[in-house]
Amino acid sequence: MAIASGSLAAREVSVASTSNDTPKTNGLDSKTLAALEKIDTSRTSEQDYTDRVDHTAEFNGDVNTNDEIPTQETLARLEKLVVLDKDGITIPFRDLYNGPNVARRVLIIFIRHFFCGNCQEYMRAIASSITPSDLLHLPTPTFIAVVGCGSPALISMYQEATSCPFPIYADPTKKTYEELGMLRTLNLGTHPEYMRRSLMSAMVTSFVQSLKQIKGGKAFQGGGYHQVGGEFLFEPVNMVTPICSPDVSSADNERKMLGEGIGGSGYLGSGVGEEKRVTWCHRMRNTRDHAEIPELREVLGLDGCGVPGRNKRRWTLALGKRKGTGLTETERSSVSMSLSRNGGGSTRQSSELLMNSSNMVRSDA
Repeated sequence: MAIASGSLAAREVSVASTSNDTPKTNGLDSKTLAALEKIDTSRTSEQDYTDRVDHTAEFNGDVNTNDEIPTQETLARLEKLVVLDKDGITIPFRDLYNGPNVARRVLIIFIRHFFCGNCQEYMRAIASSITPSDLLHLPTPTFIAVVGCGSPALISMYQEATSCPFPIYADPTKKTYEELGMLRTLNLGTHPEYMRRSLMSAMVTSFVQSLKQIKGGKAFQGGGYHQVGGEFLFEPVNMVTPICSPDVSSADNERKMLGEGIGGSGYLGSGVGEEKRVTWCHRMRNTRDHAEIPELREVLGLDGCGVPGRNKRRWTLALGKRKGTGLTETERSSVSMSLSRNGGGSTRQSSELLMNSSNMVRSDA
């Protein structure tokens, strides 16, 4: 894997792996298992990622990870992976950020399990501060996609509970999480601004949601409780290329951007678009470590800081704290203009220029 995740303890495997050809069921329903059987597992690591836990940080301390930008080699491996939509249909992960009718810039948010009250609060905060219309009408149309690590059968529940206006997908195998360097922990960390309900309230809500799923047999299909996520912004290698984004003035195209495409499945179809790269990313170090809303709006190029919560002290901290690594939208435009003046440049040259520039925008700066 191209991204170093820190100490050897962070990659420790506590239980010997099972056969590479048979994914663990983890309580998943038969429909989801049937979809998973179609996934190519020939490249699965000999170590079982399902049992990989950072034992040094499970309850005391953050996971030993970093916010290094994924390499193009890592993205090439990601293209071979798939996720599932709410109907259990397999979709190439690449299509989330580079498929037909997909905006040129896509922020992919990896959440924890579908019953996680912390992540549900995060998605509610995003829904109140970042709208699809705002994103699609930026100078370079932009969008958001969400990926969880549980059963796709719970996506509808999650979307209703959070009022999330963006398409949600599932990766029960957690392979995309592994490839992008996201680890596992149960450490809570400090109270973020986006957590606008009490911890007890979030826990009770999560428990009630899982109880409601017992009758349908989905109470244990939320996903791995140890798994943490992150945020990754995918953009064209050369932003000044003449390739156009979808016509967002068309209501039909905007519905497709919302995951309401073919057959209502959210599947946008296969196709080859321009080459993309990750220009900004953040990996969670504990279960409440998503990038705060003001940082997301800054990275996406939106004016303003979003809708604040009632806790002024936490909001003030969120305004000044930056967790991710990469460039702001203005700085990325400057990099692309430099490439344009130099005749476009190769993928390697543009990636090196991005990496050199991003060294000035480190987390906690």
